[in-house]
Amino acid sequence: MPRLAVVLLTLLCATVSLAQSVPYATREEALKGLSAPEAAQRAEAVTWIANHGTQADGEALSRRLADESPMVRALAEQGLWVLWHRSGDHAIDTLMAKGAEQTQARRFEEAIATYSEVIRRKPAFAEGWNRRATVRFLAGDYRKSLADCDQVMKRNPRHFGALAGYGQIYFALERYDKAIEYWRRALEVNPNMAGVESNIKGAEQLLAEKRRRMI
Repeated sequence: MPRLAVVLLTLLCATVSLAQSVPYATREEALKGLSAPEAAQRAEAVTWIANHGTQADGEALSRRLADESPMVRALAEQGLWVLWHRSGDHAIDTLMAKGAEQTQARRFEEAIATYSEVIRRKPAFAEGWNRRATVRFLAGDYRKSLADCDQVMKRNPRHFGALAGYGQIYFALERYDKAIEYWRRALEVNPNMAGVESNIKGAEQLLAEKRRRMI
């Protein structure tokens, strides 16, 4: 199984808990704190938003993916996953957890059915589509996985996980040019994905070999 899918499954199946010693009392204060001069203040702001924010705060949080502080960048990446997985609906969250357990057990048909129910109930929730895309990739249904990724991007254009997922799918299809294109797009959003950088180098070598064979 490619590295990205393993990382995604880990993130999908785990609840990210960010420790807090938060000096911010309101969302407005925390959003302002994202631009604070001290890295520790920005880290506190990222943590507050991850724990208390909504999907609407994702764009502001994503700007910290390019922060000068490695700590802030790492917290921002974790924080975005927290926001993206927060549906605001207990029943949906329960289904999401159920689907994650089914995926871990490699009961892919059951997981797809569970995530399909999430999508039916809450079609605007991008992460329902993203999880189903992941399971369909694991099950080898690349066409439908791509279609689900399209739905993720309609709802969350900065979803670097889905962008990287496109790359994995196209790589599996030996469309190395498209894989490289999407991996580069993922890095434009989140430049901290070292595994994606490695994937690009490998795909570039395979693409060069493929082109040499065609001469």
